[in-house]
Amino acid sequence: MSTPGTGNEGGGRPVVSVRDLSITFPTADGDVHAVRGLSFEVPEGGALGIVGESGSGKSVTSLALMGLHRGTRARITGELVVAGTDVVAADDATVRAMRGNDIAMVFQDPMSALHPQYTIGNQLVEAYRTHRPGASAAEARARAVEVLERVGIPEPARRVNSYPHEFSGGMRQRVLIAMGLVCEPKVLLADEPTTALDVTVQAQILDLLDDLRRDLGMSLILVSHDLAVVAGSVDEVLVMQKGVAVERGDVRQVLGAPRHPYTGQLLAAVPRVEVSRAQRRAQLRAERGTRGGAAPARPAAAERPGPADGQEPLLSVRDVRQRFRIRGGLFGHATDFYAVDGVSFDLYRGETLGVVGESGSGKSTLSRMVMRLLEPTEGSVVFQGRDITHLPERKLRPLRRDVQMVFQNPYSSLNPRMTVGESIGAPLRIQGERDTRLIRSRVQELLERVGLEPSHYNRFPHAFSGGQRQRIAIARALILRPKLVICDEPVSALDVSTQDQVLRLLAQLQEDFDLTLIFVAHDLAVVRQISDRVVVMRKGRIVETGDSDEVYENPRHPYTRQLLAAAPVLDPDEARAHRAERRRLRGRAEPEVV
Repeated sequence: MSTPGTGNEGGGRPVVSVRDLSITFPTADGDVHAVRGLSFEVPEGGALGIVGESGSGKSVTSLALMGLHRGTRARITGELVVAGTDVVAADDATVRAMRGNDIAMVFQDPMSALHPQYTIGNQLVEAYRTHRPGASAAEARARAVEVLERVGIPEPARRVNSYPHEFSGGMRQRVLIAMGLVCEPKVLLADEPTTALDVTVQAQILDLLDDLRRDLGMSLILVSHDLAVVAGSVDEVLVMQKGVAVERGDVRQVLGAPRHPYTGQLLAAVPRVEVSRAQRRAQLRAERGTRGGAAPARPAAAERPGPADGQEPLLSVRDVRQRFRIRGGLFGHATDFYAVDGVSFDLYRGETLGVVGESGSGKSTLSRMVMRLLEPTEGSVVFQGRDITHLPERKLRPLRRDVQMVFQNPYSSLNPRMTVGESIGAPLRIQGERDTRLIRSRVQELLERVGLEPSHYNRFPHAFSGGQRQRIAIARALILRPKLVICDEPVSALDVSTQDQVLRLLAQLQEDFDLTLIFVAHDLAVVRQISDRVVVMRKGRIVETGDSDEVYENPRHPYTRQLLAAAPVLDPDEARAHRAERRRLRGRAEPEVV
């Protein structure tokens, strides 16, 4: 195992110094050692990336740096110094004074971090006056407008009066960054700041953090499970596994020539936009062959039945539109908004259709129309030759056997009061099956098939990790042996290793169950690996469609090229070149802030 360094390779004196940090949580089942013997430094103006899977200890370390362990049962030993303050030894008043002034945090979910009943301006003013008690209300408001403008919020003097729900996800994340900057801290700590964002907004946020670091001379600690996110934004990388630092070094060295096997595993799990579908499938077949019992190779898209063979499409969508009425305020007139506007495509048995686009492009609305969770306003949806566009609910029930959906958040789609066995078996009971032994047998067989223990039948969802819960959701979707499965952002909330496991599982299950898939995602690399054909959506319309490799290698539409240019890459120099190109383009024409 490589020995993590603790030196000050970035130059300048350290503004953060961690020495032999250990964090332990007592539980009913014994002590949980979340962090063990962690040491690192961050110099003034430097940037450190902390990466690892869920449960590696990176977020616990972040909270400890902010002194947010106080009031919990956590036991902390070691030295944790931020801008000259020992966070472990200092009293509460000293730590409160340190927050905001010396170190500020940008959390993962802005809607959880922002109060929904207060305006953005009120929350920024409160943060400023809490840490600068001598500031007047007018001074604090002027500072709030100033930082909103600095993070790229348009018309900051007006938007300072807006509420969080009136901002998009990307703009809310900018507001959180503004809140972190309002007192000009020496260190900005960003904990998974782009996990839930699409690629273009993610690129904007990472570019913004890089600009702020450069212009303000502050230090940056960027916490992420995705090595591609940190590649172009940090000087050094610290890799954590099960609470221990297994590797640390210059970002080019760690990503280009990793010394520890775990770092290599993380790198191998990162989906790469330059890897073709054929390369990915050949890799999976070779791995299965190495383990023995290789499944038969899935035929290439050109070899599969399609329109040239006279085969009827399994699904035919024609000119569908989904209209929503938008209220115009107290005296304003309601207006129509089309989330999906004139979309058409065919899907053939055994295919995987990838649907990509930014948040708000209409891709999730489209998937719900196909599933008939939404009734299309116009157009038609034909499944297996039958028009299902306006079928009443009682006639839709038999359709549920053939069309199932896997949602983005498995925890919210699983009933916390039902065991996983009951949740997976529920579709069988709804369809009329009364033999409880048969249901239990089918459920346990499927649990094993998706890589879980059949003996976990009576466990509840909270007892499983995020990746395991997604496997449970997939098992529930497959229990009725459907012909079509719609996956709506099924891996966007998972760390890269778990994401890779779920994608491999879907690929294997597609072969074994002869599934047809619609795979909705904002991650272009993920979509390329799993899709035969791709549909690119923007503002409710399809702007480009075709064979996935052809679309990725020879994109025709400027929007597709924009999405590909924003996709994160693992090579730090290439990532910085992409950032420089985006800066050049912004200098010519500032893009819309989303």
